[in-house]
Amino acid sequence: MELTHIRYDVENAIATITLDRPNKLNAYSEPMVHSIIRALGDCRDREDIRAVIITGAGRGFCSGGDVSSDYQVPTRFQGHPMKHLLEMRENFHRLVVELRRFDKPTIAAVNGPAVAGGLTLALCCDFRIASDRARLGDTALRFALLPDEGGAKLFPMYLGLPNALRMTLFSEVYDAAKAKELGLVHEVVAHDELMPTARAWAERLAAGPPLAIRLAKRMMYKQLEMGLENALEDAALAIQITNDSEDVREGVRAFHEKRPPRFKGR
Repeated sequence: MELTHIRYDVENAIATITLDRPNKLNAYSEPMVHSIIRALGDCRDREDIRAVIITGAGRGFCSGGDVSSDYQVPTRFQGHPMKHLLEMRENFHRLVVELRRFDKPTIAAVNGPAVAGGLTLALCCDFRIASDRARLGDTALRFALLPDEGGAKLFPMYLGLPNALRMTLFSEVYDAAKAKELGLVHEVVAHDELMPTARAWAERLAAGPPLAIRLAKRMMYKQLEMGLENALEDAALAIQITNDSEDVREGVRAFHEKRPPRFKGR
C-alpha cells in the first residue's frame, strides 16, 4: 500500500496514523488525504485492528489546508467551479465522510495546533485527547476562506452555535484548557503523556466487545438525525445482532466466573 505524507503502524490491535509533514505543521495535501483514506480502509477490513489513533509528527497535529507563501488557487479550478466542487468531494470531503462512517473507535491525539481543517479532522474522531501544548480553532476567514471541510456542521455540533460563530468569524484559536472548557476535547494531559494516554484509551477500547462497540457507535451517530420512534426501531434491529452473539454469552459467563471477558467480535 503506497502512502504519502503519513506513517501507518499497527501494534496489538491498535493502528496509529501519523500525519507526516512536520515542516508544514502537517497541513494536508491531496496525497496525504488519499493516504489517510487508504489507511482507514485497511483498518476497516482487518479483523485484528480494533481501535485507531490519529496524531501528527513534530510540533503540529494538522494546520488545515496548505497556505504556504506560494499558495494560489490551482489553475485547473479557475473558471470551472463545478470541477472545484468535484475535486473537494474526492479529497477532504471524502475523508470526512469516511471517518464519520468508520465504525471502529477513533482517537485524535492532538499534539499541537489543530486549526481549520485540522480541527475538523480531530472532531471527526470519536475521542480527542490534547497535549497541554495543543491549540485548537478556526483560522479560515483570516485568508477569506470558508470552513468547507465540514466545519460549518461540526463546529456548532460541539461548541453550540454562539461559540462556533465566535470562533469562526473572529478566527479564534484556543489553548488546550479553553478547548476542553468549550467541549472541543475530552482530556488535556502533559505533552509527554499524550501518546501513552491515547494508547491506554485505545487498549481499553480494543479489549471491549468489538461487535457491540461498532454497533453502539453507529447507532449514536445515526440516531442524532432521527426522531425517537425511528431511533428505538433502529436500536431494536441492532439488538437482534448482538443478543445472539458469542460475545454476549462470553460476557455473561465472565461475569458469573468473576474474570475478565475475552471478546472475539462474533
